[in-house]
Amino acid sequence: MNPDLRGLWKADLEQSKLLGPPPKAVSVRINHCDSELVVEMLITKADGSEDRLRFGGLTSGEEVTNQISGGQMRSRLCWVGRELLIESRMKLGGREAHFCDYWLLSDDGQTLTMEHRDDDLAGQITLFERAAQERE
Repeated sequence: MNPDLRGLWKADLEQSKLLGPPPKAVSVRINHCDSELVVEMLITKADGSEDRLRFGGLTSGEEVTNQISGGQMRSRLCWVGRELLIESRMKLGGREAHFCDYWLLSDDGQTLTMEHRDDDLAGQITLFERAAQERE
């Protein structure tokens, strides 16, 4: 049985390893039912402005297309052992960006690690803690 990633997650930015300027805050709401996953992300930048991203797909590996920041992102979601791999490609500034984001839920279900491997953000690791109201 695959881990259940549902809930509201808040980034622990001090424990994360981010490439580029750090945001003020990042929160993620994940709706996960059977093989369907929908992610809503809120990034609060250092100046207080916000970016909202919404994407999703089926964890069975079919390619899906999501609209992200005015562009199209093609993604495949699939389980690799206990990790969810989200592999995406998107045109950015005349080139194709490639992302391999591995998500791992801790054994106690309270920490979600999102790690980029072998992609354009390789080495970036974001640690999320389950929000207090979601712990029950």
